[in-house]
Amino acid sequence: MTKDKGILIRNIYYMLSYTFRVLKLSNYDEMASEKFEHIQDLFAAILAKGIARQLKQGLYKEYVSHYDNLSVLRGKLDIHGTIHHKLQRKQRLSCEYDELSENNVFNQILKTTSVILIQQPSLNVKRRKALKKVMLHFNRVDMIEPTCIKWNILQFQKNNQSYKMLINICYFVLDGLLLSTDKGKYKMATFLDDQQMSRLFEKFVLEYYRYHYPSLRAAASQIAWNIDTGAADFLPVMQTDIVLKSRNKVLIIDTKYYAHTMQVQNRYGSRTFHSNNLYQIFTYVKNQDVGNTGNVAGMLLYARTEETIVPDSDFIMSGNKIRAC
Repeated sequence: MTKDKGILIRNIYYMLSYTFRVLKLSNYDEMASEKFEHIQDLFAAILAKGIARQLKQGLYKEYVSHYDNLSVLRGKLDIHGTIHHKLQRKQRLSCEYDELSENNVFNQILKTTSVILIQQPSLNVKRRKALKKVMLHFNRVDMIEPTCIKWNILQFQKNNQSYKMLINICYFVLDGLLLSTDKGKYKMATFLDDQQMSRLFEKFVLEYYRYHYPSLRAAASQIAWNIDTGAADFLPVMQTDIVLKSRNKVLIIDTKYYAHTMQVQNRYGSRTFHSNNLYQIFTYVKNQDVGNTGNVAGMLLYARTEETIVPDSDFIMSGNKIRAC
């Protein structure tokens, strides 16, 4: 596989497969060995397979409100509209009714993302054909303006749980890759931005420990400030990336995704750890270790780059072990 901003696209697939475990199912297995020239090829392949799988189960439907003038009553009668028809001597009833429809925001997001991917000149011919094939079943689904999608209010429940991975892939594409041109058209960036990759890397590490080491009870938990009550109301929330617990020992992991894992300290090119990272993990550890037992450790875990000098050190800070690697 080729690289995407220095990151093997295969690695992105592996991170996605832990984040969304549905990718570990048999019908996705072959993707691990496929070659993807561009990141959009990977997303197109996942969407084509995922949508094809969803079509076998049936597209998710929601009740959508309709307003129409009918010859017989359906749903709720609109008195004002019906009177207007009577005055014009039209034998029509103005009705408002709900109907199960596949033309809902979830399917609209799938269609919009797929169509935009299909329109990209760099997309592999094989991926384009696969997406076009599944889109034949979306004739009754409208497109949606990407900037109008309210990602934070989308709710998943029993009937649409199978859409969760697909919608998240669409989010990666529309929010992380999509660029608008001066002519109002869309084109794709060639890589995910650092913020997107940082969140993916964090989620991957958490799900990796949950899958392979369930006894460690991996969680993204909050740490309370070890101070007197009263002033805590004005302090920021300490939200960890990953906390592992085994009996009376705790390891706090803070994931970092940088193009350069070390910072250049001076004009001579000497490299040091990112100071803010060390301050952050030290604060987490000391506030978690209320009794100063030394049983709480911290780890700064960086995504590996091709740099020659990378973090790989252990420290004992005020009685607690801190590792950067």
